[in-house]
This record gives sequence, C-alpha cells and structure tokens, in this order.
Amino acid sequence: MSHIASSLVDGILTLTLDRPEKLNAFTPQMNNELADAFDAASEDDDVRVIVVTGRGRAFCAGADISGGGDSFGGQSGEMFGGEGGPRAAGRFVESIFRCKKPSIAAINGPAVGVGLTMTLPMDIRLAADDAKLGFVFTRRGLAPEAAAAWFLPKLVGLPHALRWCLTGEMFGAAEALAAGLVSASHPKDELLAHACELARVIADNTAPVATAVTRALLWRGELLDDPGLLLEIDGGINAELSAGPDVAEGVSAFFEKRHAQFPGRASVDMPAVYPWWT
Repeated sequence: MSHIASSLVDGILTLTLDRPEKLNAFTPQMNNELADAFDAASEDDDVRVIVVTGRGRAFCAGADISGGGDSFGGQSGEMFGGEGGPRAAGRFVESIFRCKKPSIAAINGPAVGVGLTMTLPMDIRLAADDAKLGFVFTRRGLAPEAAAAWFLPKLVGLPHALRWCLTGEMFGAAEALAAGLVSASHPKDELLAHACELARVIADNTAPVATAVTRALLWRGELLDDPGLLLEIDGGINAELSAGPDVAEGVSAFFEKRHAQFPGRASVDMPAVYPWWT
C-alpha cells in the first residue's frame, strides 16, 4: 500500500491515510487500498477493531484536485469509477459497510467531501475538537457521493443532512457532536489514544461473532418493513448462539468475575442465517 499505512497491535488494526503532503487527499488508489484493507480485516481473526485516522494535520481534505478542472477525470470519470463503472468508485464504502469488524474514525483534522463521507459507514466517529468538516459537493458542482445520501440522514436526521449538503458550508466538531455525527470530541493530540481506548473496550470484552452479528443487525434492521421479520432473524440467531460455546463462556466468566475468552471466530463461526439480507 502506498496511500495508506497499516499497523496491527493486540487486535486493533490502525489504518492511517498517508499522503500528508497532500492533506491525505483521496485518490482511486486510496479507494482500492482502503477496500482491500477492510476486506482482509473482515476475515482476519487477529483483527478485532479497526481505527482509521490521517497522518499529519488533516484527516482527509477530500478528493485530490491537484489536476485542476480535470481532477475528476473529465469524460472518463476516473474518480467515479472510470471503466469500472460508478460502483467501483464506491468500492471502499461497500467494504467498510460489509466488514464483520467494528470500525472507529478518529477524525484528527479537516475532513471534507469524500474525506467526511468515507467515515459514514464506520460505526463510531470521534473528532479533534478543532476539526473542520464539510459536505462541500454542491460548491464543486457535484452531488454527495459514497452513498452519503443513504448514510447521513440515518445518522443525523434529514434536517441536518439537508442543511449541510445543500449549503456546502463547513462546520466544526462542536456542531457535529450536537447533531450526533460524532460521538465525542477530544484535543487533537489525545484523539487517537481515545479511539484506541474505545477499541480496546470492544476488543477485550466482546465476542467476535456476537459483535459482527450485532453490527449487521443494527445497520440493516431498519431496512425491514416489519419488526416481526427482525424478530424471526434475531430470535433464530440467538437460538443458535445460545447453544454454542461463546454464550457458555460469557456466562461462566460473568459468574467467575473474570474476562471471557470467547472461542468463536467471525471468519468461520457466523450463524447459519448470516448474511440474511442476501
């Protein structure tokens, strides 16, 4: 990988957007590297949680427009898929969304355009308290991409999504926190430590299989038309899980007042119904 850096320590995979001289501006190469990293992590049982941050003073300044007016590929539309088609441009979004491992965005500085929409399919977002954020697409003659029109209203509601996207205005971490886009803000030099501390809570205390299932239930549950359908799904999942070794270990650890050592692996031990949405 040349546009992101990767480090795995004690179950926490840190992916760092690594073009500091360009404020970590997004490229098709970064798209593919992020997608590959999330796809690999999804099936790697050594990875429990993924933390994504940026090197230097920015998280991601948006698409790399150093080429001027032709930066988005002109008629070829390279930034939006080129010969691979529009969906190829959002490959990283689908990889993040489908991943079995929870992900945390540590937004350490400016996050603009795709630099912000890339965090929407991640599960938790933290921001530096001086970070500036913006869905600036209409100010560049573009529409929101990376499936932002699906994710953003679900996270903050339609009124916030409309105002931010229609005006294209930048806003600060405090406004993002008040709207629920980020769950906490911290001084920049403490941000990554807080993100890793949160990742550590997940990695040390939860069952990999149950965590992967929970993530999928929460993201996909509201797509069902009737809660009765979800009752069938989550009831069947829990019936299967309760007969397995993870629940036995979790209950034993609770009574013995110790940390559980869950044997289940998300790579091979997912419930039979998973992925139910297919």
